[in-house]
Amino acid sequence: MGVTPKRYVMFRGSAAHRTSEDSVVAGRRMRIVLGAFILWMGVIAGRLIYLQTSRHEELAARARAQQLVQIEIEPLRGTIIDRQGRELARSIETDSFFAVPEEIEDVQTVARRLAPLLGTEIGALASRLESARAEGRRFVWLARKLDAERAAAVRALALRGVYELKEPKRFYPNGALAAHVLGFVSLDEEGLAGVERFHNASLTGEEGRIWIERDAHRRSYESFEVAAREGNEIVLTLDQTIQHWAEQALQEAVERSQARAGTAIVLDPKTGEILALANAPTFDPNEARALPPDRLRNEALQNIYEPGSTFKIVSFAAALEEGLARPDERIDCQMGAIVVAGRTVHDHHPFGILTLTEALAKSSNVAAIKLGLRVGSARLYEYIRRFGFGAKTGVELPGETAGLLRPVERWQPSSIGSIAIGQEIGVTPLQVAAAFAAVANDGVRVAPHLVREVRSGDGAVVKRAQPEARRVISAETARTLRGMLEMVTLKGTARRAQLDGYTAAGKTGTAQKVDPRTHAYSKTKYVASFVGFAPASDPRVVIIVVIDEPRGAYHGGEVAAPVFREIAERVLPYLDVAPDVIGPNLADQMGARHSEARVPQVAIERRGEMVLAHAQGAGFTMPDLRGQSLRDAARLCAQLGLSLVADGEGRVIAQEPEAGAAVRAGDTVRVLFARSE
Repeated sequence: MGVTPKRYVMFRGSAAHRTSEDSVVAGRRMRIVLGAFILWMGVIAGRLIYLQTSRHEELAARARAQQLVQIEIEPLRGTIIDRQGRELARSIETDSFFAVPEEIEDVQTVARRLAPLLGTEIGALASRLESARAEGRRFVWLARKLDAERAAAVRALALRGVYELKEPKRFYPNGALAAHVLGFVSLDEEGLAGVERFHNASLTGEEGRIWIERDAHRRSYESFEVAAREGNEIVLTLDQTIQHWAEQALQEAVERSQARAGTAIVLDPKTGEILALANAPTFDPNEARALPPDRLRNEALQNIYEPGSTFKIVSFAAALEEGLARPDERIDCQMGAIVVAGRTVHDHHPFGILTLTEALAKSSNVAAIKLGLRVGSARLYEYIRRFGFGAKTGVELPGETAGLLRPVERWQPSSIGSIAIGQEIGVTPLQVAAAFAAVANDGVRVAPHLVREVRSGDGAVVKRAQPEARRVISAETARTLRGMLEMVTLKGTARRAQLDGYTAAGKTGTAQKVDPRTHAYSKTKYVASFVGFAPASDPRVVIIVVIDEPRGAYHGGEVAAPVFREIAERVLPYLDVAPDVIGPNLADQMGARHSEARVPQVAIERRGEMVLAHAQGAGFTMPDLRGQSLRDAARLCAQLGLSLVADGEGRVIAQEPEAGAAVRAGDTVRVLFARSE
């Protein structure tokens, strides 16, 4: 009876012990599980925090990329207009089409229906779409900038996975007009030439965006757009009408002379604004991308040629400015030959003793070389640089060259004899025009430029032209040289440059080209040029005409001077420039109704009055020359066909025949000049 309870007690004690141990183990396990859970939750939380902070943008972008198709929208390029506000280049909206390959269920069917409208092969289009889908690409161009008819046909198919997009296309409403100035653009509206390239950043504007949203099955259900911002507007100095006249006259001259190429530039000497810049042959910028590069070359800026006699203004200007010569000074032209450092240079005609004015009018090489020798190599080089040669003009067009001018240290002993007459130097037509503009503008050279203003979309002026202006020669020297250059058109090599209604001045140039095979002057290839300005006393325009490799007649006075006349006689009345010479054609244009208007007349301004010399049948009345300068007296006599013999300096104090006497064309007039005390 006593043993059993004892066992019972011992049994109960062992069970309690085990229960306690089990509780401890269970608690430990619970803590382990709880710790593991907490650790797991911590890892998850840490990962979430990491993803939400460090990789948020990356993951969000990936999500957006899966949900959205983004398409960039080209902005409309800014317009390019002329000085009168007339459009020369603008962008128009066209229809383009693209595909989202993974949305196309039957590639072969889509390709078969689209290919004929897009002008491509069915197999090629299907292969392109299949490849894009295999590569996971979500955007494929089908056709860009279609014409309205084809775009409507594609739109009518209503194919799933094919979308339409409006894109700008550059359009030049005047075709080839001012092509070398305007330039052209690529398919992506990137400027490739001309103003389009030079001002590409300003014209481009800011891109827009289109987003297409898709659901989990990659089906498009919504799209939204951020509009592009249009580029700035460029206002050129060109005048569309003057540009047309210049191109027309130049093209006809190039065809008439069967020349390789030609250039004509019309420049305002007072402002430096280029009113026209023409090259022939030209091109249509609407179709320019299909043309070879040589057709796109801008001869006005890139054609380096030896200027020949047009360059003589530098040696004459330098000698006058340095006080080493006077226009009425007599110079021995040595019957047309001079030796410089062992090299003999000839005139085109043997001249004896001439005044400097006559020597320039007759384009004597000997006289120009003698003046160059007086000035000296170092000083002549300085004047060449002053006039802007050997450096780019800075005009707002790409591809301009600085020409060719060796440093004076590299001149040969005979170089001054060559450079003084426009050899051993390379220039561009624009450089020569700018140099003559300095003479026309009382000795101040204003940098030539093509852009007047840059305007934002709301019309505000972003930038306005501020061309550099610097003095090259004194006003007195410039006016003296202008008078001498006028005699070139009246009695010299440029008589075909005489204008109806206006006085004109300028210089011809006929330069042999260097044969690239022999490196010697060619006997058959020439550059004929004329540079002039009008009216002579107060020039409003400078016009250069360069004809490269004319066939047959090749002298500047024959080939280029008539083109100057044709352009000037249209431009000056258009610019409301008052005539300073009344001729028969101008009288008709002015609406004169009486018979006297059809008789040749000459008008000169003297002491605030207009004095007319009227033709009277075969003869006419001698005008009163008293009080006039040599230049004015010479101009009037040349216009009347009278031969002037001058004696003295200053102004006219006596003349024979006297005023009012009957004279005929060809008669000689002797005039005595004296300086007033």
